[in-house]
Amino acid sequence: MKADDRIERARRLYERAVFGGDGNAIAAGERELDAVEANLALARGRLLHARFLNTRREDPRELSLFEHAAEMYRRLGDVRGEAEALFWIGCFHQVVRDDDAAAVPVLEESHRKAVQAGDPLTASYALRHLGFADLKADRLESAWERLEESTRLRREIGFLPGVAANLAALADLAAEQGHREEARKLLDEAASIAAAAQAGGVLRLVRQARAEL
Repeated sequence: MKADDRIERARRLYERAVFGGDGNAIAAGERELDAVEANLALARGRLLHARFLNTRREDPRELSLFEHAAEMYRRLGDVRGEAEALFWIGCFHQVVRDDDAAAVPVLEESHRKAVQAGDPLTASYALRHLGFADLKADRLESAWERLEESTRLRREIGFLPGVAANLAALADLAAEQGHREEARKLLDEAASIAAAAQAGGVLRLVRQARAEL
């Protein structure tokens, strides 16, 4: 449901409470606004994360926004929303703070809840970053399996930029293991998909990976 629709429902519930004498309408209206608040906190946090990727300067509001969103979704019983917010908390610890010890348990919880909620996109993100944690810890087989599963999920839902990004990550892993020809094939596929999806950022990653092969 769109934010404007929820706000309008909250207005009507206010009128039902005030003019209709329905005391239960107050709690119902609050839940509508809680959902808007959670969605807004998550959206603001994502934009702050995008700014970090551009500037490499941490904004202390980012983590608090994601944590607030997770708590609001939890109160609402919105498992799908909570799974997404948990992913971003884990992503913050991993990418911004370079702290896999803090990130991995949250990413694992995000993955469990995303599977529970039937949300393959969030599951694919959690698996991708769990794969990165495995790679950093030199668990190469587990990293490959998680990145492959993330890629499979992204192919199923047609998330082409994400597929290309994962193929580039798999190519890096293949190259690290000495499988240069496999890495080239993965990069060729990544470039083709990224071009079709107009994913210029991923194309830059592919070109950089090719230059380093």
